[in-house]
Amino acid sequence: MTQITVLGAGVMGLAIATELAARGHTPRIIDPAGGPGNHACSWRAGGMLAPYCEAESAEPVVVRLGLDAADWWQAQGVEVTRRGTLVLAPSRDRAELDRFARMTTEHRPVSGAEIAELEPELAGRFPRGLFFGTEAHLNPRDALRVLRDRLAARGMDIQTEGTPTDRIVDARGLTARDALTDLRGVRGEMLVLRCPEVTLTRTVRLLHPRIPLYIVPRGDGIYMIGATMLETGGKHRVTARSAVEMLSAAYALHPGFAEAEIMELGADARPAFPDNLPRLRRRGNTLFANGLYRHGYLLAPAVARMAAEYLTTGRKPEFMDEDHP
Repeated sequence: MTQITVLGAGVMGLAIATELAARGHTPRIIDPAGGPGNHACSWRAGGMLAPYCEAESAEPVVVRLGLDAADWWQAQGVEVTRRGTLVLAPSRDRAELDRFARMTTEHRPVSGAEIAELEPELAGRFPRGLFFGTEAHLNPRDALRVLRDRLAARGMDIQTEGTPTDRIVDARGLTARDALTDLRGVRGEMLVLRCPEVTLTRTVRLLHPRIPLYIVPRGDGIYMIGATMLETGGKHRVTARSAVEMLSAAYALHPGFAEAEIMELGADARPAFPDNLPRLRRRGNTLFANGLYRHGYLLAPAVARMAAEYLTTGRKPEFMDEDHP
C-alpha cells in the first residue's frame, strides 16, 4: 500500500488523516509544532457548525458541503451541541435582521417572548430574531484533541520531523504560502470570557452593520466571542479597537458581560484563496488541501473526504486543480 504523509496537524490535516485511516491507510503525520495548539488558527476558531447562517455571505456550495459536518464530528467522538443558532439585532439595526433573513434559509422568525423561551437570560432585550434550529457548535480545542488521540490510539502519533514518503498531503494552512502563491491570510480576532453570571446555551449572533458578533458558549460560564475579519495576515495581535468593539457588543447583548473575566485575547490569520473557497491542488506527488477560510470546522470533513477519496481511488473531486503553478 502506498505510504502517505500528511503535513500539518491542524483541523485540515487531522481530518484528512482520520479519513485516510477510515479507508485502511496509516498515514504519517508531521507537524514541527508537535500537534494542535496555540500556533494554529484552528485553535482560535469559534467552532460553529452553522451552514445556513453562513449563506448570508458565503457561496451556496459552503452550505451544501457543511450540512453533515455536525454528524461527522459527532461520529469521531467529539461532543457536539445541537441547540441551533439564535440571530438577533438591536432595535436600531432591525434592517440588518431583515437582510439576514432574505439571504438565508431554514430559519423561523421568533418574537421577544419566544427569544425568552429559548434563552431566558435575554428576556425583554430583543423584540424579534431568527432561529436556525438545526445548527450546532463544538469546542474546537477539544475536537482537535479527540482527533489527535484517536489517531494516536491507532499508531499514528504526530511527528515533529521526518522525511515525507511516496505521496504527500500538504495541509499546512497559511504556512503553505511558500508553495501556493495565491493563498492569503484573513485575520480574525477573538476573546474568551468567563462570566458565570450569564447563562447562554446556544450560539448567538448579534448583527450590526459594522461589528457583527458571535458568542459561542463553551460551558462552565465560559464564552468565546469573535467578530472581526481583516484582510491582513497579521497573527497573535489584537488591536485595542477590536477588543473594545467586541466587549461593547457583548455588553449590548447582555449587560452581565460587564463583569466577565477576560481569559484570553487572540488573533490569527486564516488561509483563503481569492474566492474564499477551499482547494485540492495536485502538484507532482503532493496534494495541497487548503483555503478553508473562516469555515474550518464546517468544511474540513467534506474536504477531507474528497482528499481521501482521491488518494485512494483516483477519482477527481470537487475543487480539484491539477498541476496548478
